[in-house]
Amino acid sequence: MSAGLWGKIGGAGLGALLGGPLGALLGGVAGHFLVDREGALLGATPKDVVFTTGLVALAAKMAKSDGVVTPSEIEAFDRVVQVAPAARPGVARLFDLAKTTTAGFEAYAQQLASTFRDEPALLEDVLDGLFHIAKADGAIHEKEERYLRDVAAIFGLDEAGFLRVAARHVRLPDDPYLVLGLGREADDAALKAQYRRLVAENHPDRAVARGLPPEAVAIATHRLAALNAAWDRIAAERGIT
Repeated sequence: MSAGLWGKIGGAGLGALLGGPLGALLGGVAGHFLVDREGALLGATPKDVVFTTGLVALAAKMAKSDGVVTPSEIEAFDRVVQVAPAARPGVARLFDLAKTTTAGFEAYAQQLASTFRDEPALLEDVLDGLFHIAKADGAIHEKEERYLRDVAAIFGLDEAGFLRVAARHVRLPDDPYLVLGLGREADDAALKAQYRRLVAENHPDRAVARGLPPEAVAIATHRLAALNAAWDRIAAERGIT
C-alpha cells in the first residue's frame, strides 16, 4: 500500500468507495482519504486497496484470536504489508481498529472471497500472507491453524488446497509434493511440467504486470522460493536433472 493511499485528502470517502465491512473499517480510519491514482473514483475499487485492506483486517483478527502479538509477528507483518514510513501510522490504526470491530473475520473474508471470486490466486496470496505472519514466532499454534483453516474454507479451498498452501510454510508429510499439488505417484515428466506451470503462474513479475500492490509481489516472491525449494528436494530425491 503506497503512502498516497493515506496522503490524499478529497471530497469522497475511500471507505464508501470500497463498501461492505472492509469499507466500513477503512472509513472508520480514514474516511476522507482518497486513492492516489488517476480515475480511481470513476470505476471499481482498485485491487490493491481491497487486497491490502483485507489482508490487514484478517491479520488483525488472527492476532486477536491468538491473544498474543509477538515482536516477530509484528516484524513479519511489516515485511508482508510493505508501506512507506509516512503510511505506517495509518496502517497501524487500521490494524488496531480491525482488532476491535464488531464485525467478525468471516465478514472480511467473505468480502474478499466475493471480490476475487474470479481470481482465486489472489485469495491464496492473502492466505499465504497470513501464514507468513502466523509462523513468524517459529510455530503455527492451534488457534492460528483453526483460524487459517476457517479463512481458507471461506475462500473456497478444500482440505487438499489448504494443505498445499500450508506445505509452503510448515513441514508436512510429503510436503514437497503437496507444494506442487501432485502425489508421489506422479512421474518425472508430470512433476516437471507442473513445476514449470506453477513457476510461470506465480512469478512476481506477473503480479507486477497485473498492477497488484507490493504486498502481493512480496508474497509471490516467497511462494516462488517455496516452489523452487520443493522442486529441488524432489529433483534431488529422484535424480532429475
